[in-house]
Amino acid sequence: MDQGRGLIGVDWEERVNFDRMRKDRIAKVRKAVKDSGVDLLLCFRLENIRYSMALRTHDWPQAHFGMAALAVTSRSQEYLYTLDYYHVKARCPWLWSSLAEDKKGLPVTSRGLETETGSMVWAKEVLERCKKLDIKVKRVAVDMYSPGLAWALPKVFTEAEFVNGQDVMIKARSIKTPDEILCLKIAYDMTMSGMYEAREFLRPGVKECEVLSVAFKRFYDLGGEWTQCANIVCSGPYTAPYRRFTSDRIIADGDPVIIDIGSRFNGYWGDYTRTWICGDKAPSKELIKLHQRAYEGLKRAQKAIKPGATTEEVALACGEEQILNRSLGHGIGVGANDVPFIGIYPGVTGKDARRLEVGMVFSIEPYCGKPGVGGIRLEDNFVVTEDGCECISEGTPFEPRLMK
Repeated sequence: MDQGRGLIGVDWEERVNFDRMRKDRIAKVRKAVKDSGVDLLLCFRLENIRYSMALRTHDWPQAHFGMAALAVTSRSQEYLYTLDYYHVKARCPWLWSSLAEDKKGLPVTSRGLETETGSMVWAKEVLERCKKLDIKVKRVAVDMYSPGLAWALPKVFTEAEFVNGQDVMIKARSIKTPDEILCLKIAYDMTMSGMYEAREFLRPGVKECEVLSVAFKRFYDLGGEWTQCANIVCSGPYTAPYRRFTSDRIIADGDPVIIDIGSRFNGYWGDYTRTWICGDKAPSKELIKLHQRAYEGLKRAQKAIKPGATTEEVALACGEEQILNRSLGHGIGVGANDVPFIGIYPGVTGKDARRLEVGMVFSIEPYCGKPGVGGIRLEDNFVVTEDGCECISEGTPFEPRLMK
């Protein structure tokens, strides 16, 4: 089915079906819990809670605990603990049966999980709910720990083995549904719009941070929820060696400018990169050669993407000279930097290399640079299909002055 890519719901075509997507995602989480043989999955990563429950909350840094917590049981009953209880009661009917309430119907807090005492109280509350469901908790999966949780959970679930909960969630999240893929395409469209705005604004004499602010404004004008990281605009000598943040440097005529940005649409991240030339000064022949190397490596990797191919095979197809610090790409979904990881480092090579499956979505981002000449970073996003792959980010061209 060819779903529409507009940003709002309409009655004249099928677009993202959010009710279907919510149901599909929690079904995948429940299946992953069952297939992993765990009695209880505890989630504290906000992207895992968003994926499972469709709860959008205040975006704190990932190490923050307290905005929400989730207990997924092997009986297909979830318990959501959220600081946004009253908002959820008013506006999120699909969550009502999952809200953790006390006997008086009042919210059970998700605060205090940074401390030993708070973690102990919360863990005991979860244990009581498991007992009511007649679940003997022998195996617990946890996606992230605070020091307080690391201390309290073994003391409460005394007979349990603890395993990696992020692995369980990855089983659920790694293969995207059609609605998820459409969300990612729309996130790319929003990011593309920001890229064009930034490119149009780029001229000699402006600062890197000014270029980024133009892209950010466009994201938020379009209803983007957040940006996938601090985002990157680096120019001139900062492109080689590559610097992964934006500064107050004033960009000069002829400077190469790497723009690596991404907006978020309904929890899903856009993320892609182009290298532009600022102003009217022509790029050097050496810089054009570097761009061609990166471009050809990107296209070789794209041809290698197909079901059954490994992450290592894709990376090696690009060529080791185009791989920055042994990392070539990463998965994209509700996590901005997710599995499958593409590269030639421990965990993605040899026997640990992951085989690609239909529905996986990830980026390929080769880099070529030489101090004194400049650096080139390119990035596209791909969906693994039955007969190869689809490039999500084909709507943005490459800098014509850097193409042979």
